Amino acid sequence: MSDSETVPAAANPDAPGSAHALPQEALKIAAGYQFTGPALDLGALLWDGRCLPDAQVRIPLPMLNRHGLVAGATGTGKTKTLQLIAEQLSAQGVPVFLADIKGDVSGISAPGRPNDKIRSRAAEVHQRWTANGFPAQFYALGGIGHGIPLRATVTSFGPVLLAKVLQLNQTQEQSLGLIFHYADTKGLELIDLKDLRAVVAFLTSDEGRAELKAVGGLSSATAGVILRSLTAFEAQGMGSFFGEPEFDTAEFLRTAEDGRGLVSVLELPAVQDRPQLFSTFLMWLLADLFHDLPEVGDIDKPKLVFFFDEAHLLFNDASKAFLDSITRTVRLIRSKGVGVFFVTQTPKDVPGDVLAQLGNRVQHALRAFTPDDQKALKATVRTFPDSAYDLEELLTELGTGEAVVTVLSEKGAPTPVAATRLRAPESLMGPIEPAALDRAVTSSPLFGRYAQAVDRESAYEKLEQRAAERPAAKPAPAPERPRESVVEQVVGSGVFKSLARSIGTQIGREITRSIFGTARRRR
Repeated sequence: MSDSETVPAAANPDAPGSAHALPQEALKIAAGYQFTGPALDLGALLWDGRCLPDAQVRIPLPMLNRHGLVAGATGTGKTKTLQLIAEQLSAQGVPVFLADIKGDVSGISAPGRPNDKIRSRAAEVHQRWTANGFPAQFYALGGIGHGIPLRATVTSFGPVLLAKVLQLNQTQEQSLGLIFHYADTKGLELIDLKDLRAVVAFLTSDEGRAELKAVGGLSSATAGVILRSLTAFEAQGMGSFFGEPEFDTAEFLRTAEDGRGLVSVLELPAVQDRPQLFSTFLMWLLADLFHDLPEVGDIDKPKLVFFFDEAHLLFNDASKAFLDSITRTVRLIRSKGVGVFFVTQTPKDVPGDVLAQLGNRVQHALRAFTPDDQKALKATVRTFPDSAYDLEELLTELGTGEAVVTVLSEKGAPTPVAATRLRAPESLMGPIEPAALDRAVTSSPLFGRYAQAVDRESAYEKLEQRAAERPAAKPAPAPERPRESVVEQVVGSGVFKSLARSIGTQIGREITRSIFGTARRRR
C-alpha cells in the first residue's frame, strides 16, 4: 500500500455496533454528538468493552474557541490527540499553534505511513484514513534548535512574566516592576537583557542612588538580587530569547495558499531543561495575541487554536496575582476568536478558576499506583459531569489512543461523557528528518525577516554614552543657581535629547502595559 492510499472503512450497516444495534445507554450518549454544523471527528464510542463505530464522537468547530483540556499520564497518546485535532483544524482553514516539547510533532508536515496498526484502528472507528501532510511553519526560542527564531524584547515581555522566568519572589517581582516603570518613563528601551542589566546597575551605582530613591520602595539589596539573577540567567545561555527583531504573533494567524490553516510548531527540545522559560514564553505569546486582536464575539470558526503543552509548569509556584492574570486572559481571549487547549497530566494541575473555563475535555488514562495517584484519580473524576460510566475504573483501564471525552454542543451545553477510541492522525506520527526540517525553515519567507538578530541602540548604549560624556561635562558652580538634581541631569543629557529625536512624543510617556505587564510593540 502506498503512502497516499486510503484505508477503507467498514461499510456493512448491519454489522455489530451499527446505529440500530446500539444499546440504549450508548444511544443516549451518541445522540449528544449528532451535530448539524461543521465538526471535528475524534473517534468512535466505547461501551461495555466494545467499539461502536457508528456512534461517532465529535467537537463542533465553532466551540473550539471555548477552550479545552487534553490530559493523561505519560505514554497514553496525548501528543497524537493534539496532532489529530490540529490536522482537522488545518483542513477546516483554522491556523494552529503547537508547542513541541519532545521533538516529535514535526511529522505533521509529512504524510503518514500506513501500517497494520493504522489499518486496524481505521477499520475499528470507521475512519477513511488517507496519508496527508499539512502546511507547517517551524520556530525555535531565540533560534536555539531548528526553527525560525522567536524573540521578544524585554520591554514587551514585561516585569511580571520576566519575574516568573527569573524565579523572583513577590517582593522582588514588585521591585522589578518599579525598574520597568523607571525605564518606561525615562524612555530607556529595554531590548535585551544587557539593557535591563545596565538600568539596574545604574540605579544601584553611586550616581543612580538618588534615582533609586525617587522610584520608591526599591532597596539596593533587592536590586542587587535582581542583577545577580539576570547575570546567572545570561550565563546559562538564555539571553538569546530576548532581543530584536521581535516576533509578530500575527504570523500565527496565516493560512496556506490552498486555504488550509497553517500549523505553527514551536520546537522546544533544546530548552526542555528550562521548563519555566518556555511555559512563560508561551504565556507571552498568548498575551501578545490578546493585546493585538480585535473583539469578534462568537464566530463560525476560531481565528487560531493554541495548544499550551506542559501547562502545569506555568502554574507551579505562581502568585495569586499571576494566576488571576492567566484566568482573565483565558476568559477574555475567547471573544477575540482564539481557543486555548491546556495539555497536562491531570486536571488538578490546572487551577479551578481556569479549569472552569475549559469546555472541551479529552482525558486519557491515568495511573493509580500510589496513594497520590489515587487521590489525583478521584479528583479528576469529580471534574466530570455525571455519567453512565464508572469513571474511576474506566480511567485506569483505557488503552493508548483511548480517552474520555466531553465537549460543548452547538448550543453551548456539555455533551454526555463518552469513552472514545480515537482516530489515527493522517500525518507522520514522529519527527521528520533533520535535513527536511532545516529545508523547511530556511525556505520560509519568514526566515529572512527573523533569522538574523539585530542589536540597535537602546538603554545599554544610551547609558554607556552618558557615562562617556560625564568626564567632559564642566560643572557650573554658580552659587545663586540651584544645583540640578540627578533627574534633571539625566533628562538634560545628550542621551535623552537623542532619544527624544528617535522616538518623538514617546519620550517621558510611560508605556501602556496589559494584564501581564506586557507592552504593545511599535510595529
